[in-house]
Amino acid sequence: MNYNPLLSIATATLEVGAAIWVLRGPGRKTILHTVSAILFFLAGYQIVEAIFCTGSPVTLAFLPRLAFMVVAWLPPTGLYLVALLYPTQTRTLYYFTYAMFVFCGVLVAGIAVDKSFVTATVCEIVFATYTNPTPLYQTYGLFYQSGLMSMLLLSAYGVTICKDDHQRLLLGQVLLGSIAFIFPALVTVAVYPIASNALPSTMCHLALLLALFLFRLAFIERKWSVHPGMEAALPVETMQTGAV
Repeated sequence: MNYNPLLSIATATLEVGAAIWVLRGPGRKTILHTVSAILFFLAGYQIVEAIFCTGSPVTLAFLPRLAFMVVAWLPPTGLYLVALLYPTQTRTLYYFTYAMFVFCGVLVAGIAVDKSFVTATVCEIVFATYTNPTPLYQTYGLFYQSGLMSMLLLSAYGVTICKDDHQRLLLGQVLLGSIAFIFPALVTVAVYPIASNALPSTMCHLALLLALFLFRLAFIERKWSVHPGMEAALPVETMQTGAV
């Protein structure tokens, strides 16, 4: 069936609107800026997919690769958000996050110059399927899935050990958002043959659920930041990013 870009456009509009709302609000800027960056990355994929699925496959041949390049930044940025909210503020988690950013940069550069990274794209109804014959895609998949699973597992463990109610509530939004889009996407691809090779597209559409939980995270942070007396209730280690 012919691709309909309305879902992508609507999703991107909601995510961009939420990102701008997050940026304009009170609260700890490092956390809010990171949330906003994730929302912009998610919206960027939707916009790029809508363009190349409704345009010329020849003139827009670079765009399917650009979609992978944009959304590649989601796992390391998500891990950085987890690191900011993690109760122990260990430097090890920050080092892991920075390593993921560096590796992501290398992958993005490789995709940019590898014209065979995506050799075919088929747009069906509201999602796209990709043909990725190069070994680089296997590396990309390992990086992406390990990053998302690390984001999920670390946020889950952080929630169990966090003693600060506010931080635990924020970290819980990351955990719930991760669960809400990762597992349904995997199930969809496994159950429906039409979604074969469409995991990136499927995950990015379902990531609207992650966006909703991140929006709630920002809402909680903004509300908490303007509540009288709440600043004094925050432990010092959670206010200083990167503290040991």
